[in-house]
Amino acid sequence: MILDTLLCYTMFVGKRITEEACEKMETFGAFLKAQRKQREITVRLMAELVGIAVGSYCDIESNRNYPPEKKILEKIIEVLRLSEADRQTFYDFAGKARSAAPPDLPEYINENQVVRFALRVAKEKASDEDWHKFISDLERKE
Repeated sequence: MILDTLLCYTMFVGKRITEEACEKMETFGAFLKAQRKQREITVRLMAELVGIAVGSYCDIESNRNYPPEKKILEKIIEVLRLSEADRQTFYDFAGKARSAAPPDLPEYINENQVVRFALRVAKEKASDEDWHKFISDLERKE
């Protein structure tokens, strides 16, 4: 539940899509396809620019294959020129599709003991409201 809430939250931050669109965009492939179409890039051109076979790319957009490795995800982000909010959403969907942490986070989590500790405490004690307050507090910090 919290992942779905945060997925929509990151989309709203970018103010790129409506709440209704957020509810319909439930998969990595659907999000990727919507971003590609918004930029009027063909499937064939997208596959070429990312460096993978057209069939493989189609399978990713159709959710027949898992999202690709992080290196390919980064190429897709570059080609689509995703905003920070869309980049976060993109990674969130990729992680959700693989039943794993979003691919932009494991390195950060693994390198920071305090983050691992905080996540373990939060796993047992934090509510959605606690997380929203925490996020708001961090966003005010600059």
